[in-house]
Amino acid sequence: MLPACRIGGEGFAIPTFDLVPSDVEGFMEELWEFQATFHDCFARSEPRAHFFDYMVGQFSKLERKSIEPMAREVEGGTIRGLQRFISDVVWDEEQMRWNYHQLVAEEMGAPDGVLMFDETGFVKKGKDSVGVARQYCGTLGKVENCQVGVFAGYASRHGYALVAKRLFLPEVWWTDAYAARRVRCNVPAELTFQSKPALAAAMLEAMAHEGLLPFKYIVADCLYGNSPTFLDAIDACVGRTAFVAIPSETRCWLQRPQTADKRYR
Repeated sequence: MLPACRIGGEGFAIPTFDLVPSDVEGFMEELWEFQATFHDCFARSEPRAHFFDYMVGQFSKLERKSIEPMAREVEGGTIRGLQRFISDVVWDEEQMRWNYHQLVAEEMGAPDGVLMFDETGFVKKGKDSVGVARQYCGTLGKVENCQVGVFAGYASRHGYALVAKRLFLPEVWWTDAYAARRVRCNVPAELTFQSKPALAAAMLEAMAHEGLLPFKYIVADCLYGNSPTFLDAIDACVGRTAFVAIPSETRCWLQRPQTADKRYR
């Protein structure tokens, strides 16, 4: 299925979603080919098979896509095996990200590509998930018990895709009261608090250093435009243009102030 433009002659293609059965014929074969791109991220054949089963489960018609119903839905799937794949199996995440970025660059990369940064929330009922707390949830537009992730998206004239993500851990998670919970959730001991703009800056720096995704523009809202850390990361991307919002009450110099070096004995 090829993307269709919203307006005739418009340069940016917006995929339509009025699918018919013929649009998804051969989907399973294409999904198998897609997951084969990541075989080098797993040391053994069993995790590779579970990786494919997990993706099939995510694309299924199941209303509740947790491990048990997905394992029952997939032909030959086992609940215990899929549980171990999610909880215990170690895969090469850096290699997986590298392979994925290569695919995105090949399929939709363009010199005038755009990197977009924003966060979103995932509502949670319990308190056991890593990073869960009462915090602002953008999907609801209010404070709620949720997890929050910071995401990077890539867009060009050929399509769009998510390309990076970081889980945000609120400051309360770094207090002594949450010490036991950090251990239960396997939060790395060397990890420290990072703001959402700092997480976005780290993703931007990593992708610029990686050099796989061609991009000319960087966009973000005022949460990131109000962060010197994120703005410094943009400045390091020489040759790129940034469209980053800043708060309306931001104070600035209309003219560069005079400065002088002062010597101290």
